[in-house]
Amino acid sequence: MDHFTQFSPKAFTFLRGLTKHNRKDWFEAHRAQYEQELKRPLAALIEEMDVQLATIAPEIVGSPRKSAFRIHRDVRFSKDKSPYKTHVACWFFHMDVGTRMQSEAVHGGAGFYLHITPGECFCGGGIWMPPRPALQKIRDALVDDVEGWEEIVKARGFRRRFGDLDQDGMLTRVPRGYAADHPAAGWLRYQSFTAGTPLADDDVTSTRLPRILAGHYAAMTPFVRWLNDALGLPARASRL
Repeated sequence: MDHFTQFSPKAFTFLRGLTKHNRKDWFEAHRAQYEQELKRPLAALIEEMDVQLATIAPEIVGSPRKSAFRIHRDVRFSKDKSPYKTHVACWFFHMDVGTRMQSEAVHGGAGFYLHITPGECFCGGGIWMPPRPALQKIRDALVDDVEGWEEIVKARGFRRRFGDLDQDGMLTRVPRGYAADHPAAGWLRYQSFTAGTPLADDDVTSTRLPRILAGHYAAMTPFVRWLNDALGLPARASRL
């Protein structure tokens, strides 16, 4: 495994080219560039962040094999048959479940995310569109502990860094079974619980990238831990 140094600006050059020429023949002709500028540095970054997370949130881990998302798109049910994603991304996950849904109730849990594409890089965390049993657990936890939840997501430091939570798929009404006037009613309408912050392209190609990510992930740890606690995934003081 290479030691992470930095992404080269050539990584963005490749992704821009892939956006213009999203075809198998072009990708295969430039595969060596993809391997050199994106796949190998991303694997090294995942290893580096796994080391950093051992002191930030030991229960969250990174694996070059499991954390990096495939660049190939799943086009089976899509009208867009472009074979490749025009970004690279990785996911840092709770060590008790990994990246695969080992039980319908937890769906891999909450974790940290990194997304790299020219002009639209960002990092963040949380849990996106969990299946119904996991969503139910989070909603029940919100009813029981809305004060603790709001202490995290309304904190000045959290909002300054991450802003509001993303509202993907947010319901227009409080879901059935919950009182419309409950103090957690607004949060119960969420179907995803994620937040993030943009990264400049210069940050991504900087040697400071692991330090930048470590700062954001540390600030997001209470948020991720609250969600994982709702799913029965405990925080850990160490990896021992």
